[in-house]
Amino acid sequence: MASNNPIFDDIARVAGGALSAVGGVREEIEAKVKDQFQRWLADMELVTREEFEVVQAMAQKAREQNEVLATRVTALEAALKATAKKPAAVAKPVIDKPAT
Repeated sequence: MASNNPIFDDIARVAGGALSAVGGVREEIEAKVKDQFQRWLADMELVTREEFEVVQAMAQKAREQNEVLATRVTALEAALKATAKKPAAVAKPVIDKPAT
Protein backbone atom coordinates (compact mmCIF):
# COMPACT_ATOMS: atom_id res chain seq x y z
CA MET A 1 0.00 0.00 0.00
CA ALA A 2 2.00 2.94 -1.25
CA SER A 3 1.11 6.38 -0.08
CA ASN A 4 1.38 9.53 -2.18
CA ASN A 5 0.92 11.79 0.81
CA PRO A 6 4.17 13.67 1.58
CA ILE A 7 3.15 14.19 5.21
CA PHE A 8 3.14 10.43 5.83
CA ASP A 9 6.50 10.12 4.05
CA ASP A 10 7.95 12.88 6.25
CA ILE A 11 6.56 11.26 9.40
CA ALA A 12 8.07 7.93 8.35
CA ARG A 13 11.49 9.56 7.77
CA VAL A 14 11.37 11.37 11.13
CA ALA A 15 10.36 8.16 12.89
CA GLY A 16 13.18 6.25 11.17
CA GLY A 17 15.68 8.95 12.13
CA ALA A 18 14.43 8.92 15.72
CA LEU A 19 14.82 5.15 15.91
CA SER A 20 18.37 5.30 14.58
CA ALA A 21 19.15 8.08 17.08
CA VAL A 22 17.70 5.96 19.89
CA GLY A 23 19.86 3.07 18.70
CA GLY A 24 22.95 5.30 18.84
CA VAL A 25 22.04 6.48 22.33
CA ARG A 26 21.51 2.88 23.40
CA GLU A 27 24.97 1.89 22.13
CA GLU A 28 26.53 4.87 23.91
CA ILE A 29 24.79 4.00 27.18
CA GLU A 30 25.93 0.38 26.88
CA ALA A 31 29.52 1.53 26.31
CA LYS A 32 29.40 3.84 29.36
CA VAL A 33 27.92 1.11 31.57
CA LYS A 34 30.56 -1.36 30.36
CA ASP A 35 33.37 1.12 31.10
CA GLN A 36 31.98 1.82 34.55
CA PHE A 37 31.63 -1.89 35.28
CA GLN A 38 35.21 -2.54 34.17
CA ARG A 39 36.46 0.27 36.45
CA TRP A 40 34.45 -1.19 39.32
CA LEU A 41 35.96 -4.65 38.73
CA ALA A 42 39.46 -3.18 38.50
CA ASP A 43 38.97 -1.48 41.87
CA MET A 44 38.08 -4.87 43.38
CA GLU A 45 41.55 -6.20 42.39
CA LEU A 46 40.18 -9.42 40.89
CA VAL A 47 42.53 -11.73 39.02
CA THR A 48 42.25 -12.20 35.29
CA ARG A 49 41.38 -15.55 33.73
CA GLU A 50 44.98 -15.92 32.51
CA GLU A 51 46.42 -15.32 35.99
CA PHE A 52 43.98 -17.81 37.48
CA GLU A 53 44.91 -20.49 34.95
CA VAL A 54 48.64 -19.97 35.61
CA VAL A 55 48.16 -20.37 39.36
CA GLN A 56 45.90 -23.37 38.80
CA ALA A 57 48.62 -25.04 36.69
CA MET A 58 51.21 -24.30 39.38
CA ALA A 59 48.97 -25.87 42.04
CA GLN A 60 48.46 -28.97 39.91
CA LYS A 61 52.21 -29.35 39.43
CA ALA A 62 52.78 -28.91 43.18
CA ARG A 63 50.19 -31.62 43.93
CA GLU A 64 51.92 -34.01 41.52
CA GLN A 65 55.32 -33.30 43.09
CA ASN A 66 53.81 -33.81 46.54
CA GLU A 67 52.54 -37.25 45.53
CA VAL A 68 55.98 -38.22 44.18
CA LEU A 69 57.67 -37.03 47.36
CA ALA A 70 55.15 -38.87 49.55
CA THR A 71 55.94 -42.09 47.68
CA ARG A 72 59.68 -41.53 48.16
CA VAL A 73 59.24 -40.83 51.88
CA THR A 74 57.24 -44.04 52.29
CA ALA A 75 59.96 -46.03 50.51
CA LEU A 76 62.71 -44.43 52.60
CA GLU A 77 60.82 -45.14 55.84
CA ALA A 78 60.43 -48.78 54.82
CA ALA A 79 64.14 -49.00 54.02
CA LEU A 80 65.00 -47.40 57.36
CA LYS A 81 62.83 -49.89 59.24
CA ALA A 82 64.46 -52.77 57.37
CA THR A 83 67.91 -51.43 58.25
CA ALA A 84 66.97 -50.95 61.90
CA LYS A 85 65.91 -54.59 62.23
CA LYS A 86 69.35 -55.89 61.19
CA PRO A 87 71.83 -56.15 64.03
CA ALA A 88 74.46 -53.50 63.82
CA ALA A 89 78.01 -54.73 63.36
CA VAL A 90 80.03 -54.16 66.49
CA ALA A 91 83.02 -52.07 65.70
CA LYS A 92 86.20 -52.92 67.58
CA PRO A 93 87.79 -49.92 69.12
CA VAL A 94 91.17 -49.07 67.76
CA ILE A 95 93.66 -48.59 70.53
CA ASP A 96 96.71 -46.65 69.68
CA LYS A 97 99.78 -48.23 71.19
CA PRO A 98 102.14 -45.78 72.76
CA ALA A 99 105.36 -45.44 70.88
CA THR A 100 108.28 -47.07 72.72
